[in-house]
Amino acid sequence: MVDVARQLLDELMGRNRNLDPSASAKEVSWTDEEFCPYFLVKFCPHDLFVNTRADLGQCTKLHDDEAKRLFDDAKPCRKKTQYEEDFLRFCTNMINEVDRKIVKGKQRLLLMNSKTEGGRSVPKQQEQLSSLTERINKLVREAEEAGTRGDVEQAQELMKQCDQLKEEKDVLVKQHESNGWSVTAEIAASQEKQMEVCEVCGAFLIVGDAQQRIDDHLTGKQHLGYSKLRKAVDEMYEARRKNTINLEERRSRDDDRRRRDNVKREEPTEMIGTATSVKTETEIVIVIDVTIVNIRNDPIVMIIVNVIVTTDVTAMTVIESVNVAAAEAINAV
Repeated sequence: MVDVARQLLDELMGRNRNLDPSASAKEVSWTDEEFCPYFLVKFCPHDLFVNTRADLGQCTKLHDDEAKRLFDDAKPCRKKTQYEEDFLRFCTNMINEVDRKIVKGKQRLLLMNSKTEGGRSVPKQQEQLSSLTERINKLVREAEEAGTRGDVEQAQELMKQCDQLKEEKDVLVKQHESNGWSVTAEIAASQEKQMEVCEVCGAFLIVGDAQQRIDDHLTGKQHLGYSKLRKAVDEMYEARRKNTINLEERRSRDDDRRRRDNVKREEPTEMIGTATSVKTETEIVIVIDVTIVNIRNDPIVMIIVNVIVTTDVTAMTVIESVNVAAAEAINAV
């Protein structure tokens, strides 16, 4: 109880509520073990079913909005992925458990309906019993009247018929009792309202019930809790599916780019021609190698220039001499 009160105060006033004003507050880190990992990922399931049949009890961890914000802003890492896996596993287990409850509920309704359908012959049997009872009582009265008149033979014949009807009645009663259901129970079962099972939370509902009762169920904690669990799990699986598709598309684009690069590197280079020009002047010796190649139908000119200067000359003189030599080499290709 003390821990619960402490946690409540921490959530309302912050974990540093007892610090001296001059003391520095402790830096928040979402990786601290005191924080609820489920709350950091999305929400804590313990908060969904308070005071319901599915109540999970009080969460032992701290629910902190600042830690949750830091978790949301944090880059993907192993610990963050582990928190998400734990949340997904916990919610999935709860959903699987309620799904099993739903299946059992449907099986129970099918069994009840089959027994009700099997007992539809009960009213007919009851009519037969009532008819036999009336005939027996009538024969008894007639036999008594015949005896009063002194007609002994008539009275004996009527009693004989009465005994036969009593035997038929006993057989019918024994057959009815062998079904294991009393007439009252069968009639009550046949008059029960048709039921159905909620596909979200597994609760039993009355088919065609008043709208107010339906709304009360749909807005109840248990129904809303399981609905939130299912939505969260679906969203996480859908996000994973999209991430997987994006990764596959990115990997496919990278593979295509690598294949194109390999093709470019492996494409043959066709040499169109090559030539060498040597120009010698008094102060300058110029050697130019020119090669023209064809790469993917695109001619490329490669020029290698070697200049030897024997005396001091101006840069303009060197450039003019190189241009002349290069032109002669290109024309020679």
